[in-house]
Amino acid sequence: MLDGVRRFHEQDAEVKREFYSRDITKRVFYNTHFNFHKASEVNWRDTLSCLLAPGPLDPHQLPSICRDVTIKYLDHVKKLALTLLELFSEALGLERSYLKDIDCAKGIFMLGHYYPPCPEPELTWGLSSHTDVGFVTILLQDLVGGLQVFYENQWIDVTPIPGAFIINLGNMMQLITNDKFISVKHRVLAQKVGPRVSVSCSLRQHVQDECQRMYGPIKELVTKENPPIYKEMKMSDLVKLAYTKELDDDVSLLKHFRI
Repeated sequence: MLDGVRRFHEQDAEVKREFYSRDITKRVFYNTHFNFHKASEVNWRDTLSCLLAPGPLDPHQLPSICRDVTIKYLDHVKKLALTLLELFSEALGLERSYLKDIDCAKGIFMLGHYYPPCPEPELTWGLSSHTDVGFVTILLQDLVGGLQVFYENQWIDVTPIPGAFIINLGNMMQLITNDKFISVKHRVLAQKVGPRVSVSCSLRQHVQDECQRMYGPIKELVTKENPPIYKEMKMSDLVKLAYTKELDDDVSLLKHFRI
């Protein structure tokens, strides 16, 4: 999958032009820095964005150079996602199928990031500090490094481990668990070495999803001593908000949905 993303980004610009767009309602598009015209600084990366689920996904919408491997990768990611949701459900004291049954794995949004070597890495970021929008993010990265997470008031390097996935919890998971699980703040450093390639598969809907399901704190996790922190909302409301703010804004998106 990493090779497929790399092959896409290393094609001639004229070939990639077919997929270039700033229309975030498309199922498949490619660009540099999704909020290019809003951000105070532009991140040093290009991204192939693909809404892989819910379907049906027309395979011909995917770039031919990475089409087959993306479809095959999606099958494996779906299986891993369901296993993770079962584990998280059990950790919360819920039935194993609880998070699956409320459609936490219904949407899968893939980002194929490509970070070229940066001649002046001190002037920008590979990816600014942020938290993910969705329930869970399954991240595959190569061995170049540069990913950091914010832990105990300091930034910690996430050393790449061959064959390992990084699992990030997102804002939607924090909302439905009423802060029992907290979304992780992370960033990617711009570097002189590279390119760095990563594949992020986020369990979330996208802006064009018409799902009307309302999400709020899970009732089994709410008590008189632990009342709801957030109001009910549609996930698409959170996703749309994410596309209207600066990525490097440290104020959590969830503040807009607090009671």
